[in-house]
Amino acid sequence: MQQLNWQKSSFSGGDDGHSCIELAPGTGDLRHLRESDDPDVVITTSTAKLRAFILGAKAGEFDHFL
Repeated sequence: MQQLNWQKSSFSGGDDGHSCIELAPGTGDLRHLRESDDPDVVITTSTAKLRAFILGAKAGEFDHFL
């Protein structure tokens, strides 16, 4: 995998500094996500699919999984 420029949200908290999702731009429309406490596991998706997921999460579409 190419060298990625990982970015952490300014809203990430936690005393250990490892409890957050990091995002890195990829080639073209690809976006990479990982958990900072398990950086070897990377999910790759498109900008449109990531946007749809975030909007769905904000709208409560996944609340029934809790």
